[in-house]
Amino acid sequence: MSIGTDGWHRDGRVHFALGVEDTFVPQERPGERAIDEYALTEHYDQWHGDLALARDAGAELLRWGIPWYRINPEPGRWEWSWLDRVVDRFAELGLRPIVDLMHYGTPLWLDGQFAHPDYPARVAEYTAQVVERYADRITDYTLVNEPIIHALFSGDYSYWPPYLSGDRGFVTMVRQLARGFVLAQQRAAGILGDRATFVHVDAGMRFSGDVDAPEHRDLAARLGEQVWLVEDLVTGRVDAAHPLADWLARNGVGDDDLAWFAADPVHPDVVGVNYYPRHSTELFETGIHHRGGFADPRPTRDDGVEGLEELLRAAAQRYGAPVMLTETAVTGTVEERMRWLSESVACVRALRTAGVDVVGYTWWPVFDMYEWTYRHTTAPRSDHLLTMGLWHLVERDGRLDRVPTALVERFRRLAT
Repeated sequence: MSIGTDGWHRDGRVHFALGVEDTFVPQERPGERAIDEYALTEHYDQWHGDLALARDAGAELLRWGIPWYRINPEPGRWEWSWLDRVVDRFAELGLRPIVDLMHYGTPLWLDGQFAHPDYPARVAEYTAQVVERYADRITDYTLVNEPIIHALFSGDYSYWPPYLSGDRGFVTMVRQLARGFVLAQQRAAGILGDRATFVHVDAGMRFSGDVDAPEHRDLAARLGEQVWLVEDLVTGRVDAAHPLADWLARNGVGDDDLAWFAADPVHPDVVGVNYYPRHSTELFETGIHHRGGFADPRPTRDDGVEGLEELLRAAAQRYGAPVMLTETAVTGTVEERMRWLSESVACVRALRTAGVDVVGYTWWPVFDMYEWTYRHTTAPRSDHLLTMGLWHLVERDGRLDRVPTALVERFRRLAT
């Protein structure tokens, strides 16, 4: 099976993808240990076989990320040897990567992480280094995965570095991430030209329940717009008439900032939506105030394909570009995952039949992963296993074996 070298998102098909969980938060402090999902899942050691798993399951595309902090351990120093071998393996398998350049986590030497004044320039430099090196083999990139989650965890909840909080912390993160996003795509486009495919990916988030109650109305409305904020900024859509313009101004975004984004915007070739049916819909409850996030989470509701359809339609309408389901899964039994795989694929195909330009479907991840709560405990990784993959991770004789489930064959049949 081949999807060619260019323009896969324009060939009139739904392309099937898998993903390798690639969260990197390498900074540590007392009570918080580093998260590197490649280390936790032993992907650094088993990458050669892991890529083959995706191909054997019938995936045409693999969403796969680069650990910036490892390939750029010091300013100006680049360690390419491991990454070179991985890229060679993609080519050997005929598996097309959509490369996450930023899936959380900055280098350890960048003090202040995303809040450092040099972050936008540094992430653009890193992007140019990678894109230039692999320009003959990789053309599909996600510049920053889920910027809304970056901004919430690092800028509102104070859960990840640089541990900012509140509205101003969130807006600081949004501005920094969006500036880096724009500069990175501009650098990549300058290298790849028309061969580039930029997949802009963010978390699908919905808010339901008592959203019209007086105590919730304003916040629920803001959160509904906030979901799209980074993409609105980088595409030059935020001006004085934007629903969040006044709120942004109160939290440090000036007219000069908006003019900067409007002057030279970047646009997606594909808009990616990450949707998890059991987590993507948060509920407001009358008389109950939840801040949101890990410390004080709102309850969630499983809205299944209804929520998925709503978010994919909204992304397509808002940005006028092809859309892709870039992450989905449920954590549960094989039977529960099998049911959601079938339902979500059917939803994507029905949307395409109805005229929505859905170009891809991604089950995330290929094999199980470990929950981010690992960072804040001293418990062994086995206590944090999330059974989400087509393959189970099973600890045997000091090694994590990849054990296939019935999902592998089901995905293969759907994909091919």
